[in-house]
Amino acid sequence: MYANYTAYSQRREKLVRELRQAGQSESIGLNKSTSNLFRPRAETSKRRIDVSQFHHVLSVDSHSLLAEVEGMTTYEDLVNATLKHHLLPTVVPELKTITIGGAVSGLGIESSSFKYGLVHETVEEIEVLLGDGNTVTGSPTQNSDLFFGFPNSYGTLGYVLKLKVKLVPAKRYVKLVHRRYSDISRLFAELASTCADPHFDFVDGVVFSRGEAYIVTGEFVDSAPYTSDYTYTKVYYRSIRKRELDYLTAKDYIWRWDTDWFWCSKVFHLQNPLVRALLGRDLLNSRTYQRIMRFSRKLPFKPKTESVIQDVDIPIEHAPEFLDFLLREIGIAPIWLCPFKTYNARARYILCPVEPQQLYVNFGFWDMLPSTGQDGFYNRKIERTALHLRGVKGLYSSSFYDEETFWNIYDRESYQALKEKYDPNRRFRDLYEKTVLKM
Repeated sequence: MYANYTAYSQRREKLVRELRQAGQSESIGLNKSTSNLFRPRAETSKRRIDVSQFHHVLSVDSHSLLAEVEGMTTYEDLVNATLKHHLLPTVVPELKTITIGGAVSGLGIESSSFKYGLVHETVEEIEVLLGDGNTVTGSPTQNSDLFFGFPNSYGTLGYVLKLKVKLVPAKRYVKLVHRRYSDISRLFAELASTCADPHFDFVDGVVFSRGEAYIVTGEFVDSAPYTSDYTYTKVYYRSIRKRELDYLTAKDYIWRWDTDWFWCSKVFHLQNPLVRALLGRDLLNSRTYQRIMRFSRKLPFKPKTESVIQDVDIPIEHAPEFLDFLLREIGIAPIWLCPFKTYNARARYILCPVEPQQLYVNFGFWDMLPSTGQDGFYNRKIERTALHLRGVKGLYSSSFYDEETFWNIYDRESYQALKEKYDPNRRFRDLYEKTVLKM
C-alpha cells in the first residue's frame, strides 16, 4: 500500500514551517536516519531539521515506467515496491541502505550503468526544499539549471524531497557468466566490447590480483535450472572465482554485494561460515556493518591506519594504467570494476565532469592501510594519479584537494551562480567546504 500524496504534502508543509521558523541567517543541516558517507564530519552547532520521515514510495506506474518516491526512501524499499509489478529502477546502487535522494545528491552507479548512465540520469523530476523554506520543482524543462546542477551537490543547494525515477521491466532471474582474464590490457579491451553488446543487462567485474580478474555479465531470464543463495553462509564474490555460470533471483542479484558490503565484511571476521551461522541471516548486511563502523570510530584506542575508501572514474583508455598504479603503489584488492557512460550525450550535469558518451570504468576499492604518518598519504596519491589520467573521484569519502585544484575540476562559476539563485543566504555549506574541509 503506497503512502498517499496528501500525507506527503502534510509532511512537506510541516518541514517548511520548521525551516522558516529557524530564521534566514542560521546555517542548517539535516537529521537523517541513514548515511553512506565515509568521510569524517565536524560536529557543528547548526540548526538541524528532521527529514527522516520522507521515506515513502508514493506510486509505481507500470504504464509510464515511472515511480514517484520521497528522498529518504531506501533502494531496498523501492525495489520491494517495484518488483511487485515486475519492474526495477533503471539503476540500483549496490547497498540496501542507499537512499534515492542520496544517490542523486552524490553519484550513484551499478552494473546497469553501462547502459543507462549514473543514477541521476534515470531521474525525470525532482522537488527540492531550499534554504529559505520554499520548494521548487526541477526537470529538463522546468528550473533546468537546478535539475542539471543538483547531482553531486551533496545537499549544498537544497534537499530533495521527492523524485520521479525511471523503471525497466525485470524478469524473475538473472543469468551470470564469469570470464577470467590474466592480462590487464586484454581485460579492458574485452570490457569495452562487452559494453557495446546490447544483449547484456548488467556488466561489472572484479580484480583479485594482477593475474586474476573477471568480467561478469548478467541478463534477465524467465527460468533458471537452479538459483544460488549468497545471503547467508556463502559469500558472493568468492563464487566468481569458482564457477563460470550462475543463476540468481533478480532480487538476490540486485543485492548480491550487500550481504558482505562487497568483501568488507572480512574486516569484522564475518566471512567464516561458523560465525555467519551464529550471527544469522538477518544481520548479514550493510546496515549492520555501518553500525559497527560508526561504533568503532568512537573507541578511544584506534590503530594507526589510513582509511582508503574510494570510487574513482577513469576513461577506459587509461584504465590499464590506473589499475597498474593501484596494484603497484596502493596494494588494495579485490577491486570492483563498474563501466558506465552518459545516457544522454546532450545533457550536461555541471558537477559531474565526465565526457559525454565516453566509456569510463569506476574503480571501487576500500580498505585500511598502515599509516605513513602523513595525513592522507595514499588518498592524495590516488587523487593526483586520477587527475593525471583525466579521471574523477567520488566525493562521498575523504578528499584532500586544495581549493584551486578542486574548482579546476568542478565548474565553480556555474555552481556559484546556482548558490546565488537558490541559496543566497548561504544556509547550506558550499561544496568544497562540505566535501573537503568537512564543515
